[in-house]
Amino acid sequence: MALKLTGVIPAVITPFDKAGQIDEKALRAELEYHLSCGVTAVCAGGSTGEGAGLSREDVKRLNAIFVDQVRARVPVIAGIIPDCTEEAVSLGLAAKEEGVAALQVTPPHYLFQPAIPELVSYYSEIQSRTGLEVILYNVLPWGQVTVEGVAKLLEARAIAAVKQSGSNLHQLADMVYHFGEAIPILSAVDDLLYPSFVLGARGTLSAIASVLPRECVELYEAVQKGDHSSARALHGQLLVVWRAVEDMSGFHGRIKYAIELQGRPAGLPRRPFRSANEEERTLIRRAFREAGIQVAAPRDMISAAES
Repeated sequence: MALKLTGVIPAVITPFDKAGQIDEKALRAELEYHLSCGVTAVCAGGSTGEGAGLSREDVKRLNAIFVDQVRARVPVIAGIIPDCTEEAVSLGLAAKEEGVAALQVTPPHYLFQPAIPELVSYYSEIQSRTGLEVILYNVLPWGQVTVEGVAKLLEARAIAAVKQSGSNLHQLADMVYHFGEAIPILSAVDDLLYPSFVLGARGTLSAIASVLPRECVELYEAVQKGDHSSARALHGQLLVVWRAVEDMSGFHGRIKYAIELQGRPAGLPRRPFRSANEEERTLIRRAFREAGIQVAAPRDMISAAES
């Protein structure tokens, strides 16, 4: 399948059971929901999917489930969050064996960051040894790959797209201005998808799209049609919900509760991360009410991991 990097690409959660294993039933149901909303691809094991804690065996199983469930209806992108070239290649090959279309790869995410020549070597080797297209996941707030770095990566043909994250709309604007005609620039500035699309981002690969994929698809389509009144209303809904889930200290639990609140079993976060506490749940319920987004009846809000 030709890789299509436009529109809405959710960074799908990874539901875990009480034993910390992938909850396959919940994951398959979640993928079907996303496909029903009109997403253009799905990403396995990104930050929202708790990819930094996945072993090689986890990566294989997770992507095998994605590929089997999706059945080539949209591309599957494998999220890879490594700390050295060999780890990145190993995880990338594990995902390739299961039939993914591309890789989303962070720079090494430990404290020490490689300079531009080392980044070029890193991404070039991942691309050449896996034979897959690579999306630069520009997420590290202390190690953002600059415009100069992306220019060198493109000269080396090491990346096929940039996912701009790190809450930096200024950096996204620079990326779109310099490279938007050459490669897809995707926004992961979750609270500012509307201005991202207006600026020229070709789509989003983001956490908020994992929570509210239908609203994100409607927002993207509204901007493409020039319907800015509808787009602004959708932006307001996404903004309110994102403010309730964005706290990094309880992020995975909050995201999963926001999904559960809509009646979609989301499983548990993997330890040491925790489920949302009652204060966080109250905040998220209040946000859904403010946003005017319907929630499930209490009897439908039973996690697959707890049933």
